[in-house]
Amino acid sequence: MDGTVRGAHSGEMERQRLGGAEFAPETTYLNTPGSGLLPARTIAALREEVDASASYGTMGTDYFGPADAARASFARLVGTTPDRVAIGSSVAVSTALIAASLPDGAEVLLPEGDFSSLVNPFTVRPGLRVRTAPLERLADAVRPGTALVALSAVQALDGRIADLEALREAARTHGARTLVDMTQAAGWLPLDARRYDYVVCGAYKWLLCPRSTSFLVVGEDAPQPEPLHASWVAGADPGEANYGPVTRLAEDAHRYDEPHGHLAHIGARHSLALLEEVGVVAVHAHNTALAERYRAGLAELGYAALPAPGSAIVTVPALADAHEPLARQGILVAVRAGKLRTGFHLYNTAEDVDRLLAGIKALDLPRS
Repeated sequence: MDGTVRGAHSGEMERQRLGGAEFAPETTYLNTPGSGLLPARTIAALREEVDASASYGTMGTDYFGPADAARASFARLVGTTPDRVAIGSSVAVSTALIAASLPDGAEVLLPEGDFSSLVNPFTVRPGLRVRTAPLERLADAVRPGTALVALSAVQALDGRIADLEALREAARTHGARTLVDMTQAAGWLPLDARRYDYVVCGAYKWLLCPRSTSFLVVGEDAPQPEPLHASWVAGADPGEANYGPVTRLAEDAHRYDEPHGHLAHIGARHSLALLEEVGVVAVHAHNTALAERYRAGLAELGYAALPAPGSAIVTVPALADAHEPLARQGILVAVRAGKLRTGFHLYNTAEDVDRLLAGIKALDLPRS
């Protein structure tokens, strides 16, 4: 616990380096896998827009500008271009669009126990053959006849990072398409959305956006799904697409846009800009150093985290009973499937880790 991570930076220096005055939580907030904190700039912009809505309505004075800025910022963060990105409200809606595009009888391969917003759209769609395999053996489970492999880049329950390159190569070998859910990865794990056919991403966790902000990336060479929920915003000229059938759909991923929540994207624009300023590489180094500090401290206390090498998420089976006592101390973590789950992001510091470890030590819970 007295190694290079502790000696590298004080907590105040870390805050200054990765967000500065943007964050000053009154809690020790370690539940980013559940939902992220809003930066100060985002909160200020939301307050200003809420005030403006009293005179200018709920679409503001510029409905499309902030959403398009958020679209472009997200594209840069995940290595694609704005014309491939559609704006949505939830991962489940975007995933359902892809599920609906598959022919009857198509085989979809999923990891065991992946998040329900990714899994359910395939399991409830009649006519698909859904097969699962352990995450670590998912690439080996791709076979001739597999139409789509869909998985989370980082598992929400325990933080395991998928071997996306192995999956991509296996899919290519067998002619399968790929769908990657980046909800638990984008913002801290360097990724390239161009390497996959489809990407979905909820932005209210590691991307620090308000809820009801999500994105869909449709690859240029991927089969283009039908825009089944096409509304007026899906038109090549939304101003001409308000009444009757849309006669000209947008030629790019805008055709998959949902009419977006204006306030959510007012906030998203500013949150994503902050992450661009800090840089995903810097956030990755920061988050994983804190996670390793926590893992080392747990080992000293005699607790074993679930294996998730290189992840910013740490899950411990033996510590579920620590959740409420820690909350009473202002240390906010989560319990998922009977396990204590913690996530470290740019607003956390080494002092946060040490406070968490001290709280766990004081509880002296059973080690198994």
